[in-house]
Amino acid sequence: MDFNYFLTLLVFSPLLGILLLAFMPKVNESGIKMLGVLATLPSLILALIAYFSYRGGNDLANFSEKFRWIQFGGQGAEQSGMFSVNYELGIDGFGLIMVVLTAVIATLAAIASFHIKKEWKGYYMLFLLLEIGMLGVFTSQNLILFFLFFEITLIPMFFLIGKWGYYEKEKAAYSFLIYNGLGSAILLIVIMVLFARTGTSNIEMLSVMMNSENAQMFAPVSESLKMGLLIALLVAFGVKLPIFPLHSWMLRVHVEAPPSIVMIHSGILLKIGAFGLIRFGMGIFPEQFAELAVLLAVLGVINLLYGAFLAFIQTDFKMVLAYSSISHMGIVLIGLGALNEAGIQGAIFQVVSHGLISALLFFLVGVLYERTHTTTLANLGGMAKGMPLASGFLLAGAMASLGLPGMSGFVSEFMAFLGLFEEMPVLAAVGTIGIIMTAVYLLRAVLAITYGNAEREFAGVTDIRSFEWAPVLVLIGLIVLIGVYPAVLSEPLQATLETIMMGIGG
Repeated sequence: MDFNYFLTLLVFSPLLGILLLAFMPKVNESGIKMLGVLATLPSLILALIAYFSYRGGNDLANFSEKFRWIQFGGQGAEQSGMFSVNYELGIDGFGLIMVVLTAVIATLAAIASFHIKKEWKGYYMLFLLLEIGMLGVFTSQNLILFFLFFEITLIPMFFLIGKWGYYEKEKAAYSFLIYNGLGSAILLIVIMVLFARTGTSNIEMLSVMMNSENAQMFAPVSESLKMGLLIALLVAFGVKLPIFPLHSWMLRVHVEAPPSIVMIHSGILLKIGAFGLIRFGMGIFPEQFAELAVLLAVLGVINLLYGAFLAFIQTDFKMVLAYSSISHMGIVLIGLGALNEAGIQGAIFQVVSHGLISALLFFLVGVLYERTHTTTLANLGGMAKGMPLASGFLLAGAMASLGLPGMSGFVSEFMAFLGLFEEMPVLAAVGTIGIIMTAVYLLRAVLAITYGNAEREFAGVTDIRSFEWAPVLVLIGLIVLIGVYPAVLSEPLQATLETIMMGIGG
């Protein structure tokens, strides 16, 4: 099968939706919403074709694309290929999984966006631009192209939060932009230093050069400089993940952004931080990454405990889920800090698992808010009487999040902690307190909403509607599928894990 331009079509297919929306009358609400959802489907279909094509035996290298793009330097540089930036797209097993996750959540978030009340045309155009940026991030094969797509995600997110968010939406939007802008600036410095010293921004070539004593470079990269660049990457992607204490901006976004956008933010955008640490931190600087393993594991346990304990004392369900995201991202760091195959696989599983679970929970938050106009726990008691189906799905999402066996959260948490117990058993034992607290704060919040007493009555409130069934059933289906059949993720990841383990000497 010919896969020429396949990834370009996959990444840029939402552009067709943007162009069609530009010519659609602003007042045509139903047409705009329908087109907004349909415009996400080509990327989803192509992502699924890529996944099943790979499962059918096709090599992922067949999807690669490379074209001459930007050239720096004179004739000699052009002939040698140095100081040239190519348009390079490609996917490995990890990238394939992230592309499928992005395409699925984007389509479901587009459906969830039916709850948006105003200026649907501008909303969906920005939404589709955001999807292009996310898909580009996970398919880029050089750092400069990665950075450009990374920046594309910031612009629409700023406007989607600032215009369609809630009471303090402008403050949340600027907080998002400032923190992520600083992270981007640090990332750009790292990219420019590497490009200036090696003459390339290709991720695979950089990985070879940084780990070969005989690599030809324009200027040497000392061990101390490598460590400095890795720490800079840790900060840049730590803002995105987020790692404590770089997390305060994320809380505002989770609370003030529309739930459909938080599905994207929590489900995909936070995962770019983990993707960057694994792809660039482990891939380009494996020896230095191994030296920081204990620090990462400690930061992971801090994230896990800090997020869990603060989630327990929150009175607003959005804040419970926001701190829960911080806590669950700690499990990613724990897995990476273990620096063995079980830990790293657990970290990647957690990236996917939390993406699905958080998207489900924030979708249900949107359903609740649309009917009650509140997310305060004290005002939501007794939901099970008027919305039994939504209550059941909410409990299912909470069970997945706290790691119930048979759901994706259990697989990821088990593997991450298995990896850490092998290397740092004392730290892992401390971290298990966070797992216990996860069950405590989630059950406290969900039971307060479903069976607690409240001033308001849920009588006459509509339960799950027709268009709301698709996101709920798809997300719960995928969460259970990964929980009972983890091979859907582990098989594509095998080659990626082998490459990582060879790099770090495992």
